Amino acid sequence: MATKHNQILNHIENLPVGAKISVRSIAKHLGVSEGTAYRAIKDAENEGMVSTIQRVGTIRIERKTADSIEILTYGETVNIIEGSVLGGEDGLDNPLRKFIIGAMEEEAMIRYITPGSLMIVGNRENAQQLALKHGAAVLITGGFDASPEVIRLANRMNLPVIGTSYDSFTVATMINRAMADQLIKKEVMLIEDIFIPLSETIYLTMEDTIKEYRDLNKQSQHSRFPVVNKNMRVIGIVTAKDVIGKSDTVKVERVMTKNPASVKTHMSVASVAHLMIWDELEVMPVVQDDLTLIGIISRQDVMKAMQTTQRQPQMGVTISDQIVEQVEKVAEPESTDDSQETELSKYSFRVTPQMTDPVGNLSVGVLSETISYVATLSLESIKKRNAVIEQFNLFSIKMIQIGSELIIKPKLFEVGRRSSKLDVEVYHENILVAKAVVVCQIMQRA
Repeated sequence: MATKHNQILNHIENLPVGAKISVRSIAKHLGVSEGTAYRAIKDAENEGMVSTIQRVGTIRIERKTADSIEILTYGETVNIIEGSVLGGEDGLDNPLRKFIIGAMEEEAMIRYITPGSLMIVGNRENAQQLALKHGAAVLITGGFDASPEVIRLANRMNLPVIGTSYDSFTVATMINRAMADQLIKKEVMLIEDIFIPLSETIYLTMEDTIKEYRDLNKQSQHSRFPVVNKNMRVIGIVTAKDVIGKSDTVKVERVMTKNPASVKTHMSVASVAHLMIWDELEVMPVVQDDLTLIGIISRQDVMKAMQTTQRQPQMGVTISDQIVEQVEKVAEPESTDDSQETELSKYSFRVTPQMTDPVGNLSVGVLSETISYVATLSLESIKKRNAVIEQFNLFSIKMIQIGSELIIKPKLFEVGRRSSKLDVEVYHENILVAKAVVVCQIMQRA
């Protein structure tokens, strides 16, 4: 029996794209409380099934896929620029592929207007109509309204006309930033991109016995299985060590590990890798908010995904990317000796204006990120393994000003099979300005 929450989500998913949704209508139609309806609609919005648009309300939209997440829609653009929809509401779910600033003669605009684009223009009615007739939506800046003729044309063409009080340069900057942010989000691999779905997941129920575990173990060659109750909610996980010496007739419920660690589809692969390292887990169930089993993720899946991500070309530029560009090796490593403190390669780093705080000093966050990057880079150059920061203690000794050329000196003073410790010193003009102790976990290859 599905929960009321899941019933609402299923109902929303079956609604036609463009249908309007409200808490009151959902609660009345399905006979649930308005609180339950509100929470379900919020979850549907998080899952990309609905979108809330100013002056329009909450509507059913086409669920976004991982392949198209880098494309903004006109509806999302409305929220980004804090605008309002003046006409053409039926086209809000269409993707925005590029934008044009209408600061030229109308004859010159035609070559730049393409279907799926957005014309950013002021109170130039002829330019607005020209854009709509050639398949482009219109964003009217400066707080001007659209004429009745433009609104009728927009409704007929199913192309949004959006209004905003900002000027053209400001909204162009906001949209450009949003597009860059979407590219960065696309590059972050999530569990939903790689997990094994329920249809391919092997699991046991609380009524199954150890004999059934052993049968599955022989058939699949796997040794870890999630255990679910009658409502498909995860209540435990059973492994080979749990069944050693136990009778075939004993139920798995009696030997399983209860309340196992689990993950959700919106979590990043990197964060789950850290969990698996920390708790030494080989397999984790993938669940919904109510712990309903929807699949499984293995250590091997995570390792492959991380290695694939490292080989992908970067499309959006983050602060981390800027740090990587500024870090350069300045010396070859000396021979290593695990029995004593080991000096590694030195690295140089230049402080750019984007990395400073409001008074022109290097941001503590950027300093921490730089030291973390050098620590993992140094460790990987020796161990040839994936390293994840577990502990980080930073001591800032002197202010580091904009334009400073830094020398970063990592030293490896403890190394083990699963973790390593480094001492990282930061110098400016031969003066120690910062120091950190970094503990890294080593993720073994599956």
